[in-house]
Amino acid sequence: MAKTDLITRFLIWRLRHLSNKNFVLILSGVIGILAGLAAVILKTAVHAIQKFLTQSFYEDYANFFYIIYPVIGIGLAYAIGNYILKDVGGHGIPDLLYNIAKKSSIIPLVKMYSRVVTSAITVGFGGSVGLEAPIVVTGSAIGSNFGSLMHLSAKKRTLLIGCGAAGAISAIFGAPIGAVIFAIEVILLELSVGSFIPLLIASVTGSITSMLLLGEDVMFSFNLSDEFLAGHMPYYFLLAMVTGIISLYFSRVVLRTEALLDMMKDPWVKLLYGGAFLGLIVFFFPPIYGEGYDTLNALIDGEPQRVLQRSPFFAEIDNPYFIIIFLMLVVLIKPIASAITIGSGGSGGIFAPSLFVGGIVGFVFAYAANLFGVPMALPIAHFTLVAMCGVMSGVQHAPLSAIFLIAEITGGYELFLPLMLVSAISFVTTTYFDKDSLYIKQLKGTGRYLFESKDEEVLDTINIRKIMETDLLTIQPDSSLKDLCGLVQLSKRNIFPVISESDELMGIITLDDIRDIMFDPGKQESVKISQLMHSPPDIILPNESMQHVMDKFEKSGAWNLPVVEDGVYLGFISKSRIFNAYRKRLQRQNQD
Repeated sequence: MAKTDLITRFLIWRLRHLSNKNFVLILSGVIGILAGLAAVILKTAVHAIQKFLTQSFYEDYANFFYIIYPVIGIGLAYAIGNYILKDVGGHGIPDLLYNIAKKSSIIPLVKMYSRVVTSAITVGFGGSVGLEAPIVVTGSAIGSNFGSLMHLSAKKRTLLIGCGAAGAISAIFGAPIGAVIFAIEVILLELSVGSFIPLLIASVTGSITSMLLLGEDVMFSFNLSDEFLAGHMPYYFLLAMVTGIISLYFSRVVLRTEALLDMMKDPWVKLLYGGAFLGLIVFFFPPIYGEGYDTLNALIDGEPQRVLQRSPFFAEIDNPYFIIIFLMLVVLIKPIASAITIGSGGSGGIFAPSLFVGGIVGFVFAYAANLFGVPMALPIAHFTLVAMCGVMSGVQHAPLSAIFLIAEITGGYELFLPLMLVSAISFVTTTYFDKDSLYIKQLKGTGRYLFESKDEEVLDTINIRKIMETDLLTIQPDSSLKDLCGLVQLSKRNIFPVISESDELMGIITLDDIRDIMFDPGKQESVKISQLMHSPPDIILPNESMQHVMDKFEKSGAWNLPVVEDGVYLGFISKSRIFNAYRKRLQRQNQD
């Protein structure tokens, strides 16, 4: 009670002294700090778990523990999420997008900390997924719940969700501009110019929080020593087409693997089979263990031999052709491993796996080209980084985010031209075959969908029952035309529903149907309503989406349609009422 009173007093003080705009700016900074702190906790926890599990074993024996680590990790994550936190892992960003679109940007309170716990265990024990999606969910949940606590509108809550996402990504990668672009391109989708400032503040505060607590401990540590040469652009063009194809492969394999796992209805059976198979994959291909950023750093540094060092089978092999084959197998298997990790009950996302796959593709492209003696030697680090951008752009349908993220983590804009080229071509290639990103397809796979336009979003807020007109005068089929003429004198409408004694809709009659005979005394007595009525062009169900209702109006050409539930007449919907409700809601959203 005291807590509620304190919040109430604060809100009253805020209304007197702070405008909504200034208050949101303050909240964005607080949310950025908290999201950055959550990112630091998650990164530290994962690295501590991985260090504890792997560093003290002999190299020849440690690999055998990798077989059981994923099973233990996914099992613990599922048990904690299901029985303690009541928030099982699964997809982070698709669920987040659904909450924004369909649940007025309200994210459950538990997600402010649940994904930090379950994803730390999942990835720390070798789950082949990334931390970016869980930390984005965490930051977004912080933003949503702060917005709800401060009694802000759904539109303001959505903006604070974007602030949480920007702060989280900025803290993870140390890329504040890329984080803002990601929040706009992937999370918010539509944004006004004035909303950029809160996102910038959250992104900066998230990055500073991470820097203060972790120092220079970033995902990628390297320096670009080679200069960009315009003569390499044809090779980047070829790389772009390759990354587009790999992006399609990545998305489709993830979806199909998850579909196979969904065929197992018992979650523990799914967990055991999935975890065991993932353990075998990691046993033979150790680079797939965890996020894989160590592998990317080794490739960017031009030291592929480091990738094989953890393998008891291949550690002594130093054949460049074998390295190419091994890495291509990793590219093909990584999406399967990521889907198994999430589909079996683990917590994580496909953000990092897409970067991982892209980095290996770029390395193999340049490494193989140099090995076979192309006219111009290709800088391996450049192609590794640019391909990361290409696959991220293709998988997530976020070309701008990919460009700025990779540009920032390289410490400059030396690669800006190839990043733009590869990102654009990869995006166009994937969207030609799949118009939806992997996130949207994962949502649709669960029977959920997002709005495709602002119009559809506004229409979805209109409730059929609230705008339904119930004042139309009804008549029964055994009544006479004379009875109907009496109703015409009383009614201000030109349409009359014909219903049975049990209120079932039998048909409708319009004023145009009786205009020629309504003043004929003989026909007034002899003609029955059942002879005049006809079926409506279509009917509306009370639980239909407004988008479907508008489609029915469009196809039927009608201006009024009856609302029917289990055959019983409820009322009428008119286009004019829909347009009026749409206009009011649009005005209300713009005011917010």
